[in-house]
Amino acid sequence: MRLNDPAAYGRGSEPEILAELLDPAGQEVLELGCGAAWMTRLLVERFGARRVVATEVDRAQLARNRALDLPAAIELREGGAQAIADPDERYAQVFMFKSLHHVPPALMACALREIHRVLVPGGALYVSEPVYWGPFAELTGLIHDERTARTAAFAALQGAVEAGYFRCEREVFYQAEGAYPDWECFAARFIDVSHRDASLPPGRRAAIRAAFERHLTPSGAHFLKPHRVDVLRKPG
Repeated sequence: MRLNDPAAYGRGSEPEILAELLDPAGQEVLELGCGAAWMTRLLVERFGARRVVATEVDRAQLARNRALDLPAAIELREGGAQAIADPDERYAQVFMFKSLHHVPPALMACALREIHRVLVPGGALYVSEPVYWGPFAELTGLIHDERTARTAAFAALQGAVEAGYFRCEREVFYQAEGAYPDWECFAARFIDVSHRDASLPPGRRAAIRAAFERHLTPSGAHFLKPHRVDVLRKPG
């Protein structure tokens, strides 16, 4: 397993990478940290999951999700990955789309043990994580430097594999295209969000805006956002 491999990146999107690696069709699956629930919806509508239980710790985001017209096969639930409210060996697949690094580092190992517990033997854990590398990471690092959290998330995955909870089946690096038409759109997406509970230091917002606007073109600011996907398999 590798934290980063600059030579290994291809272009892609989360749905495209998922389609290459796993097949949720007909399965009951768990998504931990569903955010705005866009992948939650795709798990049902595009990938054919029979049922998706999607958890979220951000109550404001969860309320927004509950106001959406989501498929009946989706159950939204408040909760964190370190305490999954399900019996043993319930799910065929568990998904974490850019959410493991948001688990408090002291609880990451516990969260992975919980995932091991609720997976059936031979079940798969799909973990997608942003990689702290490149211009986009430098820009968003001005908002919140996640290098330590992302490194801790990778170390927790390695630790779970070394402890025998999982074996690493696949590791894929890809860069997703990100486009933001203007500063207001970028700020709404990454600064003015409900899960951020700390205000920026004085002058930081202006510095972020200046850094963002250095990337602006007539068609907006365009980035390649690096990601790593690990598919871990619970021993059968």
